[in-house]
Amino acid sequence: MRNFSGTTIKLERKRKRDSWIYKEDASLTHGQFDRILAGDVGFLEHSEEPLCREFYVEYMSNVLRPRVIVDYEREPWILDAGTVRITFDMNVRAAVDGFDVFDRSLPTLPVLEPGKLVMEVKFTEFLPQIVRDILPGKAQEITAASKYVLCYDKASYLRGFDYWQEGWNVPSV
Repeated sequence: MRNFSGTTIKLERKRKRDSWIYKEDASLTHGQFDRILAGDVGFLEHSEEPLCREFYVEYMSNVLRPRVIVDYEREPWILDAGTVRITFDMNVRAAVDGFDVFDRSLPTLPVLEPGKLVMEVKFTEFLPQIVRDILPGKAQEITAASKYVLCYDKASYLRGFDYWQEGWNVPSV
């Protein structure tokens, strides 16, 4: 979700262990973000943040490169009972023609059918009956809808089968 503000930039990783999903993050400066985007990641190797060091290893080992910007509008709702957080992600779009999340002029492509949105229900203790009652029958099963996968697929026609884009600084190992 782009808010075009450079005041808080985080490198995030989602992990799944059994049925539990959790996020790890590390703060980045705007300059560090720009360096990563340009392929200059060497500074991460000696970062104090374990996630930054692990990202460096993954980047170098698996030839990681930017693939897509996921953009959307979110409306969150919090219910104290059961520690429930419900979010509605609307206007989900894949930004194309660049990877600068601060560029307001990047064109985007919608990835959902008109009128559709992604509803996410997260809870830590229990799912209250009032929430269960509003969910459609099939939604009560654990399902996954990845906004990243939807956007990656939507923008894939731009990449064809090439994994490299001219102009990227690909460091040698």
